[in-house]
Amino acid sequence: MNRDQTIIRTSVIGIGANVLLAGFKAAVGMISGSIAVILDAVNNLSDALSSVITILGTKLAGRKPDRKHPYGHGRVEYLSAMLISVIVLYAGVTSLVESVKKIISPELPDYSAVGLIVIAVAVAAKIVLGRYVEGVGKKVHSDSLIASGKDATMDAVISASTLVAAVIFLVFHVSLEAWLAAVISLYIIKTGIEIFRDTLSQILGERVESEISVGVKETVCTFPEVFGAYDLILHNYGPETWIGSVHIEVPETLNALELDRLQREIAQKVFQEHRVILAGISVYAQHEGEDEVSQMHEHIRQCVMAFDGVLQMHGFYADTEKKTIQFDIVLDFALKDRNARYTEIVDAVQALYPEYTVSVTLDLDLSD
Repeated sequence: MNRDQTIIRTSVIGIGANVLLAGFKAAVGMISGSIAVILDAVNNLSDALSSVITILGTKLAGRKPDRKHPYGHGRVEYLSAMLISVIVLYAGVTSLVESVKKIISPELPDYSAVGLIVIAVAVAAKIVLGRYVEGVGKKVHSDSLIASGKDATMDAVISASTLVAAVIFLVFHVSLEAWLAAVISLYIIKTGIEIFRDTLSQILGERVESEISVGVKETVCTFPEVFGAYDLILHNYGPETWIGSVHIEVPETLNALELDRLQREIAQKVFQEHRVILAGISVYAQHEGEDEVSQMHEHIRQCVMAFDGVLQMHGFYADTEKKTIQFDIVLDFALKDRNARYTEIVDAVQALYPEYTVSVTLDLDLSD
């Protein structure tokens, strides 16, 4: 079963479970007059609707690339997750309004033993459903499923709280219904905001997961001709679609034919092992031998790496005839003034070799 089929099957299970739970809770809520139980039922219906949107989003995201969208439609999944967040927010705000009305004009609930049993069963069912959906979501890298799973698990806490409120009312004859409903509403609103925030962050473009970036670089460096992999840039076009580029450092003695073969083999192996498309592989030529250039390289490396906040130096190139020195550095985002540190480094290297023209490229810390 492929990824899309797994997501759809899990979502269908979630829809069925939430509709059944919503029906039972709505019946118990109307019979007992409990607004908290009724709102809990509404929350289950919103979960079912979220699963429907997940299915539609998965179907749309699975469409083949076309002329207008050559990278596919994978990002539709992020849009569907954002739509889910809007639905959750709407449900939370609506229920909060109703809760406030009940606080102003309270009504005493009337619980039955059957109703309490139904709520207890719902708690257990939601725990099982939440763990299952979240587990599948992590396995197939589906943000929508992960969000639905977490929401279901927390729904179990909400249902448990309504059960506690019912017990308090039966024992102490104190009704906490409206206040509990307000707390539930605030939690629903909080969940909606978190889903919206996380999805928006993904649409803006997040740092690639360390497991992926480190794995790709390690695979690239398994080739004996490659001394290092740098400047890995990966663009995400859906949960399982990564396209990008990388710089590799190789011996200066490789000819064009050897480089062509090496690049093809690297791209093929990276795709086979990580499902990452390396659309571009650029080359840094590493100088070989123990001579003036090698000594300059080591001397400058020690100078540059002595500065705080320098994560990496690579791509060193020196031309003793034209009197030029070039290399790239990566600075930590945590530095308060990266440009000032960059200037300090350039000035320090220039002071070491005043007769040379020093050119330093400031790379971004794009991947681990």
